[in-house]
Amino acid sequence: MVICSCNRLTHKDVEAAVESGATHPREIYASKGCKAQCGNCVPGVVCMLREARMKKMHIA
Repeated sequence: MVICSCNRLTHKDVEAAVESGATHPREIYASKGCKAQCGNCVPGVVCMLREARMKKMHIA
């Protein structure tokens, strides 16, 4: 699923960034070499980040 259409950031990108240690939205954007453009995606990125971190904590 596309989370950020400005940067073509997907849920898989968010999950991969979390696996690589991302803990803040800016780190997720940085992992793709971009930053938030219009800002509409930030709430979705935050939500996905929380979900991915919780999922990672439950697996560990």
